[in-house]
Amino acid sequence: MHLYSTNYHRATSLEDAGKLLSGADDGKYIAGGQTLIATLKQRLAQPSDLVDLRHIAALKGIAVEGRKVTIGAGVTHAEVANSASIRGVCPALAHLASLIGDPHVRHMGTIGGSIANDDPAADYPAAVLGLGATVVTNRREIAADDFFVSLFETALRDDEIITAVRFQAPEKAGYAKFANPASRFAMTGVFVSKGEGGVRVAVTGAGSSGVFRHAGLEQALAADWSPQAVSGVPIDSADLMSDLHCTAEYRANLVRVMAKRAVQAA
Repeated sequence: MHLYSTNYHRATSLEDAGKLLSGADDGKYIAGGQTLIATLKQRLAQPSDLVDLRHIAALKGIAVEGRKVTIGAGVTHAEVANSASIRGVCPALAHLASLIGDPHVRHMGTIGGSIANDDPAADYPAAVLGLGATVVTNRREIAADDFFVSLFETALRDDEIITAVRFQAPEKAGYAKFANPASRFAMTGVFVSKGEGGVRVAVTGAGSSGVFRHAGLEQALAADWSPQAVSGVPIDSADLMSDLHCTAEYRANLVRVMAKRAVQAA
């Protein structure tokens, strides 16, 4: 299988990236390329130009000041997984990053690329929503609750670039997922956190319209932060996915089991 011809540009700055994209007929930004390259191979996308964001210094780096965490959009999953500063304030996020794909994917894929792509079975959307993080772009700041719209759809505009993800590290957080044994994508993953803004529970890999918060689990855990509190919460399968891997009913059970494990981990 070969790629069709496309123009490749290596952007040196955010401004440069914007100019390169605006000058293209049908341009696409590329970071780690873990989704886009596969899409190009299958000819599901045929952009005229690719603008590579990997070499932009402004998108690199992890900063932890007290409980305030800022992760550059170009930071790889491996860097998050291995960051002593992130493990110090939010070990759940480092754990989540360590579970993504395989070593190749973790060394190439970026946090910005993952959330911009918004795959319904990706891990990072659960963390961003579960932490109540802010997605920073070259134009504005977007709250996690407003960022994820539907399957593969976010609030990003075509020419907008994610520059960082920022959040206040919660008192407690945990993540557990039931991984597809082949792809390591989440058949169901649950991220729980308890912090100044209360309890947040985000579910990935299960919702028919992508990552979502579960109000029933949030209420139960706000009243009693314990694995036992999860047991009595009804999980409606009506809005969950059924596919060749498992039914919506099976996923409803997985939501409860993963929520319990995430609280235990926290």
